[in-house]
Amino acid sequence: MLQNIRDRAQGWIAWAIVILISIPFALWGIQEYLGVGSEPVVATVNDNEITERELDRRYQQFRQDLREQLGAAYRPELFDDNRMRQEVLKRMVREDLILQASHDMGMRAGDSLVRQTILGISAFTRDGRFDQQTFERSVRLQGLTPAGFEERVRQALLSEQLSQAVQGSVFVTEHELNEAVRLNNQTRKVDYVVIPSKNFESDEAITDAEAAAYYDEHQTDFRTPEQVKLEYILLNAQSVGKSAEATDDALLAFFDDNQEKYGRPEERQASHILIKLAEDADQATLTQVLARIGDLKHRLMQGEDFAELAKANSEDTGTAENGGDLGYFGKGIMDPAFEEAVFNLQEGELSEPVRTTFGYHLIKLTGIKAGDVKTFEEARADVEADFRKAEGERLYFEQAEKLADLSYEDPSSLEPASSELNLEIIESDWMDRNSAQGILRSPKVLAAAFSEDVLLERHNSELIELGQLQSIVLRVVDHKEASFEPLEVVKETVLGKIKQQRAAEKAEEEAEKLLARLNEGAALAHLSGDYELQGVDAAKRSEVSMPLPLLRKVFRSPRPEPGKVVSGLAKLNQGNVAVFSIYEVNDGSMEELDEALKEQMKAQVRSGLSRNQFNSLVEDLLGHADINYLLSDPED
Repeated sequence: MLQNIRDRAQGWIAWAIVILISIPFALWGIQEYLGVGSEPVVATVNDNEITERELDRRYQQFRQDLREQLGAAYRPELFDDNRMRQEVLKRMVREDLILQASHDMGMRAGDSLVRQTILGISAFTRDGRFDQQTFERSVRLQGLTPAGFEERVRQALLSEQLSQAVQGSVFVTEHELNEAVRLNNQTRKVDYVVIPSKNFESDEAITDAEAAAYYDEHQTDFRTPEQVKLEYILLNAQSVGKSAEATDDALLAFFDDNQEKYGRPEERQASHILIKLAEDADQATLTQVLARIGDLKHRLMQGEDFAELAKANSEDTGTAENGGDLGYFGKGIMDPAFEEAVFNLQEGELSEPVRTTFGYHLIKLTGIKAGDVKTFEEARADVEADFRKAEGERLYFEQAEKLADLSYEDPSSLEPASSELNLEIIESDWMDRNSAQGILRSPKVLAAAFSEDVLLERHNSELIELGQLQSIVLRVVDHKEASFEPLEVVKETVLGKIKQQRAAEKAEEEAEKLLARLNEGAALAHLSGDYELQGVDAAKRSEVSMPLPLLRKVFRSPRPEPGKVVSGLAKLNQGNVAVFSIYEVNDGSMEELDEALKEQMKAQVRSGLSRNQFNSLVEDLLGHADINYLLSDPED
């Protein structure tokens, strides 16, 4: 049959078929024809595209941040996924516009600034120094490559530049400063009494119908939360390190490789002249840079001053003004090639041109601080502790990867992972989102335990990173749905709440009667009776001697006219009610502030104005941008 098809597939008909098939390939390429190679776009911002994958990644990060912020209070079922996803997309559009505006204004974040920023991130340090392995491991856990993380830092720095530019252009007028001080430092003279609800508690009979009505109206108050019982495997570097084999040979090798940890390591001071060169520079540019660096070396060999040449020629703007001086530093700080050259020089010696990712350097060694190191026997206890810590970290990442794979390969049980890795399976007590204890209180753990895949499908969770080199895999072994306790069980509680409610209502009625008499012209001091009269002559907005609901109500009340009083009431906690009278308001004044407080207030006002102006700038960008929401419209 195939031979028949081949024999008949000749002539103009066959060629027509070939041409028809070729058109889609020619116009859109094989990837488009096959439906692969492109990503769905959820929004376009001018000429930039935001893909669905980018939105998914940002939304997952947003959910994780929300869990960590809310802790045990995080309840995923209370949030509208679609609405939150739309809000994240709007934020991404806003950020994209800010980046575009920054580029259009000529702002840039150079490689040296990005590098300095990353070196300053404490999460990437080990023993007080930046550690490349820690950096690479951390960014991998975020689903990024080092280059991808650097680009993320670059974009953050670029966005920050625009915000700082706006802030730098803001100035505070005397009128704005005076108004801020007037309101912020305003004080109010106030008297008040608190009417306790407990004074109105009674043994008045409560009918079954009233109890049932209250129960129906407040049924959520008597809800038993959803509960789970878990089993889990906990992995941490500390326990793994304790089981590591610490032989004398292993400890000695570790000591030899890390002698700087057991004393003061040698430090060297150097100055340099940098001529920048991109890593992908063409041959002509390379030739020019080599000629410049060679000429500078020749001039130095002829006796010209290094510092003066650095000031005039070095393209490292951070050190050129100081004659290229980098100060003292130890190993593990500088670019590897730069560091190797420095630690191979004699004091006062000049290096050959050294190539790094930044370009070509001439380096002069200007100082040496000798180190001192303990002997192996003197440091043995510390060496073993450090060795176990390092081995624990190394083995932790190996076992974490295996734990993730094994628990995924057999999602219905933790036994295979437990057996192969010799890790204990731990079982929890019954717990809800608020009663979990220890590591199970982690928002990440709670989110996983009550997720659809783990709770309903009874699958193992993914490997959950808990920080501090600790992770967990869990599964649900039993589950109780949320339920409402029947009225018969909670009847005494219902009766108590009804009594409290009645007492609070009567306390409010008493307060309203008292307020009515104050508004008729009576004085609070004469009406306080058995209630304790309290007062503050100069209550501030930050007053701590007054209940917060009362303080808020006092400062929201209007200013009394001269010779008159403004009165009001405020509901407090536990059904108590406060009745107050404001006698006078004294505005804050610049004359009351010393120079330091004036500057502090000025900075606060400037910060507020900067935020407002930056938000106005972004709104203007949004108004003039060509924005299309292709997946869903955030305003729908």
